[in-house]
Amino acid sequence: MEPNNLQTLEPSNSRTPEPSNPRTPEPSFVIDAHLDLSMNAMEWNRDLRRSIAEIKAREIGLSDKPDRAQGTVSLPELRKGNVGLVVATQIARYVAPDNPLPGWHSPEQAWAHTQAQLAWYQAMVAVGEMVQIRDLAGLEQHLSSWNDGQDAGQKPVGFILSLEGADSLVSLEHLEMAHAYGLRAIGPAHYGPGRYANGTDSTGKMGQMGIDLLKKMESLNIILDATHLCDDAFWQAMDHFSGPVWASHNNCRAIVNHNRQFSDEQLKVLIARGAVIGAAFDSWMIVPNWVRQVSTPLGMDCNLDKVVRHIDHICQLAGNAQHVGIGSDLDGAFGKEQCPHDLDTIADLHKLVPILQQHGYADEDIKGIMHGNWLRFLRRVWA
Repeated sequence: MEPNNLQTLEPSNSRTPEPSNPRTPEPSFVIDAHLDLSMNAMEWNRDLRRSIAEIKAREIGLSDKPDRAQGTVSLPELRKGNVGLVVATQIARYVAPDNPLPGWHSPEQAWAHTQAQLAWYQAMVAVGEMVQIRDLAGLEQHLSSWNDGQDAGQKPVGFILSLEGADSLVSLEHLEMAHAYGLRAIGPAHYGPGRYANGTDSTGKMGQMGIDLLKKMESLNIILDATHLCDDAFWQAMDHFSGPVWASHNNCRAIVNHNRQFSDEQLKVLIARGAVIGAAFDSWMIVPNWVRQVSTPLGMDCNLDKVVRHIDHICQLAGNAQHVGIGSDLDGAFGKEQCPHDLDTIADLHKLVPILQQHGYADEDIKGIMHGNWLRFLRRVWA
């Protein structure tokens, strides 16, 4: 359905009448379940310890990437927005000789690239900029230190390590090595055909390698990230994987009709599995009829209210607000030129709060969307 038909939906259990005077709750702790931090550091050559202004200044005049001088994410901006915990990725695609997508020509090269990305995270941990979260004890300790009432300006940003696309796992032994260094979630596919599963803009079921990967993930209690699985692989994964499932950054096909998005049927299955779905902030996924390198967020009226409409659509399907969160994917090979026009940096995620209020969401549900639903999921999985 189109966003302007939202008001025809039946009210969900999570909604209350819109207040005449919007509330202003205290700034909420925020969890963002999908950020390509190491990709930006190692491929975009961004020193994420710097301010957004400094990062942009060093990119003026560069044209090697589509979003030069348009970035929205840095560690200081995460702290400014009280985004104290993120799911941070490793990503490296393998491409066969007939695959036109960019990527590495062997799984071993892809693995080596993810190890460079891991080294960057470890370097950030060594200097106190970040802290890796691997288990429930580490999660609770980080939450306690982040929410101690002190200024977040110098606190390390917590991160849970995820792998976007499993191509770089040369073998299941490599998966065991990755789990040992803290990998806790895997999306088996990215764009196009993959070694373990087919992803966005492709079709076809997983072969035995993919099934074996799912079995090994389940035995290690690694979260399956359903994001980017093509429809064939999605349904197959739901049949073959009994472990924890989430969708770190996905929107609704009913609003933007593309195979990258989830259909209502897929969303209902994820909800039944106890998944949380993170709202993505890439404009072409938010508003219909986006034309790449032509459309602009302002011209398409792509704003944070449109993001909330995707969130609300999932809440309507669920009958509550317990299965949605934020998985912004900001600076995921796009920047200000392709994200909501009323968001300047990732610190502006808090602008969602008054918009959710205007849509009738209660304070407790808003806290759930901003952080609580991801926490409940992780506490259940890691208990």
